[in-house]
Amino acid sequence: MLTSAEVILLDVYDLHENDRIVTMLSPTHGKVRGVARGARRKYSRFAGALQPLAKAKVTWYQKEGRDLARISGVELIRPAHRLQSDLEGILLGGCLAGHVLEFAQENDPSDHLFRLLDSTIAALVEGVDRSLAMRYFEAWVLRLAGIFPPPVECPECGRDLSGGAVLAAAEDSLVCATCGSGRAISAAAVAFLMQIGREPLKRVAASPPLPEVVQEVEALIGRIRRSFLQHELKSYRVMQETLCSPSRA
Repeated sequence: MLTSAEVILLDVYDLHENDRIVTMLSPTHGKVRGVARGARRKYSRFAGALQPLAKAKVTWYQKEGRDLARISGVELIRPAHRLQSDLEGILLGGCLAGHVLEFAQENDPSDHLFRLLDSTIAALVEGVDRSLAMRYFEAWVLRLAGIFPPPVECPECGRDLSGGAVLAAAEDSLVCATCGSGRAISAAAVAFLMQIGREPLKRVAASPPLPEVVQEVEALIGRIRRSFLQHELKSYRVMQETLCSPSRA
């Protein structure tokens, strides 16, 4: 089947001497893996177009029963170089792609996830605070995967959580202090998570929470993600280890 659609490129790596393997996210086809024949040649028609996190119009042919599609054309819509102009941006981009590679399904429509990734990259390119954007993205990825519902009320008793909450023992939801005991979550962090659920990223960025609230939500989302996956995303671990290394202090 021949398909032409707007996609976001997630991962690009070399195959043999002349080709490259590309993984991309399509709103209608989900995660798609394809081979770009001759992409490593000096005068390839793909020259400069295969950029991780770039938005592009891609044409590919998928033969039934084959794991890899054959990519025949790539037309850049939004390059990714502005996001990846420094080490932190490169690591952040890898973390965005890592989440999608982990949670997106092959050949399964991913319109909401595509729009989330697209809008997050656009906001980052325009200069939205990187840590804030990452927390927004992480929270929504878990929500779209059905892992972490909005913390509006206690799922056990229905009590309002605006005054603060506790991370449930299963580490998959927030409950009130009466229904659970453990890691306490501040009222400010709950309010931030609720704001993420009802407002676009740019509006959240216009009235951001305090840095310590963003850090609290990062730790919370990390615990929930690790509990679900039973491991940490490699891209997130690399980003944390690199940015927090003594040599960068």
